[in-house]
Amino acid sequence: MAMYLTRFSYTPETWARMIEKPEDRREAARSYIESVGGKLHGFWYAFGEHDGWNLWEAPDNVSMAAVALAIGAGGALSSIETTVLLDVEDTIRALEKAKSIRYRPPAS
Repeated sequence: MAMYLTRFSYTPETWARMIEKPEDRREAARSYIESVGGKLHGFWYAFGEHDGWNLWEAPDNVSMAAVALAIGAGGALSSIETTVLLDVEDTIRALEKAKSIRYRPPAS
């Protein structure tokens, strides 16, 4: 299964609701990814550009996209970005495959 890193930010309205009624959102996140056969590996809040980070495992890109779309459509977030993570072995395979690609820069 592939690994994914999601960065998200809540809307001000979501923060206001959470201040009034604090909630551990890890269980909600876990249920979303498990519904497509995946696994939640971590959930963190942060200072900075993004309010939080999730590390997920999903069977495929379509499954992860479905989770991200469902969460994004829920209206609680002001932004959500998901990055597909490559392990070292996949990166090495990509580097080896890149040798056979004959790239030509524009206008050269």
